[in-house]
Parts: sequence; C-alpha cells; structure tokens
Amino acid sequence: DSLASACRRLIPSCVIFIIKNDDLTIQELLPYLPYFSAIIVGPGPGSPDNPHDIGIVGDIWKVEDAHLLPIFGVCLGLQSLGVEFGARLQRLCVVKHGHVSTIHHSGTNLFKGSGSFDAVRYHSLHVVLAKDGELEELAWTNDENDNGHIVMAARHRIRPFWAVQYHPESFCTQREGAEVLENFWHLAQEWTKINGRNVRPWDASSKHKFRNPWPPISSPLPLLSPSLRIVQTTVLGLPGVTATAIAEIFGAMDDDLPFAMLDSAAKPGRFSIVAALLPTSLQITYNIQDNFLTLKRGKVSVREELGGHDVWSWLASFMRAQQAEGCPEIPFWGGLVGQLSYELGVQGLHIPTKSQFNPTNRHPDVNLIFVERSIVLDSVSDKVYIQSLLPGDDAWISETSTRLLQSAINVNPSTSISSKVIPPPVIMLPDRARYIARINQAKDKLFAGDSYELCVTANTHVSIPGCSSSTPTSWERYKLLRRMNPAPHSAFLRLHPSTFLSSSPERFLSYSRPPDLVCQLRPIKGTVRKVPGITRAVAEELLANSRKEVAENLMIVDLIRHDLHGVIGDGVQVKQFCGVEEYETVWQLVSVIEGKEISNAACDADSNVGWEVLRQCLPPGSMTGAPKKRSVEILQTLEDEERNLYSGVFGYWCVGGGGDWSVAIRSCSKYDHPHRRESTPSSWTEEWTIGAGGAITALSDPNAEWDEMILKLQSVLNSFDVHHSNQ
Repeated sequence: DSLASACRRLIPSCVIFIIKNDDLTIQELLPYLPYFSAIIVGPGPGSPDNPHDIGIVGDIWKVEDAHLLPIFGVCLGLQSLGVEFGARLQRLCVVKHGHVSTIHHSGTNLFKGSGSFDAVRYHSLHVVLAKDGELEELAWTNDENDNGHIVMAARHRIRPFWAVQYHPESFCTQREGAEVLENFWHLAQEWTKINGRNVRPWDASSKHKFRNPWPPISSPLPLLSPSLRIVQTTVLGLPGVTATAIAEIFGAMDDDLPFAMLDSAAKPGRFSIVAALLPTSLQITYNIQDNFLTLKRGKVSVREELGGHDVWSWLASFMRAQQAEGCPEIPFWGGLVGQLSYELGVQGLHIPTKSQFNPTNRHPDVNLIFVERSIVLDSVSDKVYIQSLLPGDDAWISETSTRLLQSAINVNPSTSISSKVIPPPVIMLPDRARYIARINQAKDKLFAGDSYELCVTANTHVSIPGCSSSTPTSWERYKLLRRMNPAPHSAFLRLHPSTFLSSSPERFLSYSRPPDLVCQLRPIKGTVRKVPGITRAVAEELLANSRKEVAENLMIVDLIRHDLHGVIGDGVQVKQFCGVEEYETVWQLVSVIEGKEISNAACDADSNVGWEVLRQCLPPGSMTGAPKKRSVEILQTLEDEERNLYSGVFGYWCVGGGGDWSVAIRSCSKYDHPHRRESTPSSWTEEWTIGAGGAITALSDPNAEWDEMILKLQSVLNSFDVHHSNQ
C-alpha cells in the first residue's frame, strides 16, 4: 500500500486497484486486462522459483501480444522478470535487508534526467542477466567485497516491461529513486500510443469484478440522534500523590477483585488511569476459536452470539452507543480498558494459530472492562481528575475527592513485598540449544528471501508453590516490578481469569479524538542501558549510527507505513526517523509515524477509524518482523507455544473516540483458575508466564541474541526476586 500511495503521488489522476497474486488465475484476469493502462508488480517475500510466492505474476510476463500492456516490477518483480527471460537467480553473499545503497544508472529510459541516488534494498536474491539476452541492464550498485556488481534495474528490449530491485516506496529512498514510477508512466503512455492500444472504459462487468479502487473509503457511521452524555468531572491539585496510592484506595490489593490501572510510571509517560470499578462493571471476553462473546457483570455471565459481526465490529457498535464528552485536557473520560492478544492479530492475518491445540487455560484473546468511574493523574500538572459516566453520581465524586485529599495528607504505604513470606520460585527457562537452533532456522529463512527480519520469542514459566494469604499478592509483585523497571507504559490489569503486569517501554498506537483524528505509532528498535559513561552522544553513536539498528528500525517503519496506508490512504508521514530518546533507565531508538485521513468525510465525531487502524495493524510489527504476514507464518513454525498476551497490546478506547495502546513486552501474566478462587484453599501454586525474544536479522549472532533475550527476561524476573545468569 506504500507503493500504491507513491503511485498516486507521482502519477496524477491514476486509479489503482490492488489484486493479490493468488486472487485470480491468468485465465480469469486476461479478459479484464483491456480495462487497465498498466500493471505494477509489487514487492513480496520469497523466490520467483516458487509458484506459491509469485502466483499469477509468472504468467503475466508471458501474455500473448494481443493482451500485452506495460508492466513495472519491484524487487521480487525484477527477479521474476529476470527468471522469465533467461537471467540466473543467485543468492547474495551478504544479504541486504533495510540497507541503503547508491544506485548508478545509464541516465536513460527509467532514469532519464536523474543522477545517482541512494535507495533502500530488501533482498537476499539477485539476478545475473544473460549476455546479449532479452533484458538490458539499466541500473546497478557496487557492493564491493560483499557481493560485487548487482543489477538494480532492467528492461525488456522489445516488450514494455521494466523493473527495479530496490524499493522506490521506502521512506529512506531518495526522491530520484521514487521518480522512476513517473518515468515508467511516461514510457507506458508512449508505448501505448505507438502501438495503438486503446484502454477500454470501465463498465458494469469490470466494476463488479474489481469493486472499489485503492485507497478504501471509510464510510462514516450514522450520527446518533441523542445528545452526548456529559462526563461529570472534579479536578484536584494534589502534588505528591502517586498512582499506586490511588490504586490502593480502589481495590488494587485484593486479588479476588477485578482491577485496572494504566500507569505512566516513568517519563515520557504523563497520564495514569485508575479504574474505580463497580460490582456490576461490564467485562467483555472473547476467544478466537469461538463465535460468541461473554458478557459478565459480577458473577452473572451471558453469551452474546456474534451472528453477522466479528468481534471488532461488535465492539465498535457497542462503543458507538457509549459516546460522551468530558474534560478536553485529559485523554481518557471512561470507556474500554484491557488487553488484546497476539493471536487476535494473527487471526486477522488469516493465519492458523496454535490455540486450537490448547483450548484450556488460555487467556481470553479480548479481555476488556467498561470503566464508568475513573481517576486520571497528570504527573506534569499534579492534577487529579475524578470522573463518572453515571448520571447523578455527585455523591461518589464528592466522597472520592475527600478520600484522595485525606490520602495526600496521610501517606500510609501498603506492606512492602520484602516483609512477606516469599516461597522460592521454580524457573523453567527456554532450552538454550533449542532457542539458538530456532535463531539459525530463522536466519536460513532470511537468506532464502522469505523474510527480512523475524522476531523470535520464547516463554519462560515461573512456578511458585506453597502460596498462601501471607505470600505477596500480584499487586505487591507489580509494585516491585514498577520500582525496579519503571516504564512509561506500565500496567496492572486483573481481569479474571487473567492477571497482567507490565513495564512496557513501547507505545504501539494512539489515536486522537475525532474530528481531528491523528493516528500515531512509535516503534522501538534499538536500546542501550543508562549506565555511567553512556551519555546522549555515546548512545547516538551506538544506536543512530549503527547500520544494524537503523536497518531494523527502517524495516518496521516501512511496514507500519504500509499498514497505515491500507486504512487511511495517502495521509501518512514519518515525523521522526531513528531519533534517540531518553527514558528512565535506557536510551532508545524510536521512530514516529503518523496517519491522518486526507478527506475528513469519515472522521466525524462518530468515526471509528482509529479502531480500524488498530485492527489492521495487529499484531505489532516490532514483534513480528517484516513483511508481516509471511514473517508471522514462519514464526508459527519456529515457536513452540502461543504468545497469547505477550506481544499483544493493552490500553484503552475512550468514550470520546480516542485510544492508546501499548505493546505487551517486559510483562508477565498468570491464569487464575476459577475453581481456585471459588474454593479458597489454604495454599496453592501460582503459575506465571514471561515472554521475551528479539529481532533476528541476517547480521544477528545467535549467542548474542540469547544473551539479549535473557537480559530482557531479567527485567521482569527481578519482580520474583530471581537473578539468572545467561548460561
């Protein structure tokens, strides 16, 4: 979709239809070729030798003269063109994934009027053209000792076929590299005129076959007739009051009660949200193998059949009926708070998951609670906002104001974890040899061209036998995690059967309230710990000047741009590329990508565009690799267990239309068996799961990747008073 956006920008008034390479057979497509002016064969993972990878593309190059039309290929498009017309396909000695190279060219044809330029490459394979063959080299790069001379563009000497190996749509490709699309269009028009080819006007048959052009046009939901509810709000100035102190007033310490807190425990986080849940607060859960939701209020649960809905559209309809208007100074007025699993995103990619083989003891894939009363703490202004969606809730707001004012005077922290009896946990780490073997398997896939980057992860299991009322609660464990690894996107979510503790550094997606809706994603790739001697200058040298770190970041930036373009069309910008940001305990390499619909037709106050962006961007690209779908397919074969809550997202969708979701990393979770809570035995065993991993590239060292995984794991194991070596 980034390539489609580049075409719209460089080819004025063009109308684009995206056809997947397995949507149609060549026999089905041929009758409709007269309706099109040209074809662009986009990039993709895999090899032109594999029919599954290229689908109909191999047939397109072979169409008879009667069906001939101009074609432009990118990356795999060049390789498939080459293989079809006598070139040799070879592996690069040193693969180029997210690397920038200088492209030299003949100065003619596709590159008329351009000088040399820098462009981004994503490929493990390349073509060697036959001497005096049907294809003519137009551009090249010199990899010197890595790979030598590599073809970067070619054309067919007779047929109207052109292709490039680099990616003109990548963020880091210079303008001259993208302008080949414009030059291709001029060449295509010239060929069409010379050969007397007439493009058939669009008619009912073609409209029925290909439906709507790109980009998709979001249809605004019909406006609600009732006026919006007003959120009752009281604002207090309470310097020194902490989010944890507020949480303890509203039930955080009781493991038997549901509770939710989204906690900005470190800069640059600002707002913390504490839910003041009612016994009747609505909890919504869903498992991807089911065709129903479970709606729970207190101990009463009912099934809600999805019918013609999927879970996303059901939740959108539910939230549409909850609209309200509150204090514009803060991002949350009430709404849905909770978690969405990694597998929910995998399901959205139409990839089979492992959930069917483990139907019991699974965390729900959607676990959300509707928050009607909340307290929002602004750590910058020291203001506390007490809010209620319930009509006539003045008494609760007044009572809560009094309690918070008293707590600011009488600070009486709850018992620390150090004074509790802590049974020794049993830690089951991933098998080191098996994990390293998986990394090597991942690298084989990268060298074969099946992916550019794979985020390989594994679960660690922590078992704590002999737990009782005198052992630490999940809340006390969270406070220890928060103290030892403060993070801007921390969370404590106890939504039975799941308990989730997070010290995540990474925001996934935020979207502002309509009508001026802006979606922002902030992927992190690259981290350096803040220790003596690691100044900003040193961190920038280690991160922003690292070819490996920048390449990893660029791959995810290009992936996110692709995802955003698919929902909102052209209005996507990279606001920050590979900026080094300072956090409480680390320096991180962060990029910022924003999307805004060019047309505001769908962004009225009733819009759910942000929710749709969330749906289409899951699972987080920083936790999969790129390209996303093929990478996830590969990861399903490399990882032994479901990720479940790990690598999913957690956050909120506000009744005002905004939302904020973070990546579930540096986190742990436990599944609470309902019978254990109901029977209340004198002792029990707690089972916690911690996911950790890392992005594998062609440059990755397997032993170093194991060490990095253990380092990430240790940041959470500390909350269990466990210190593990990396051996």
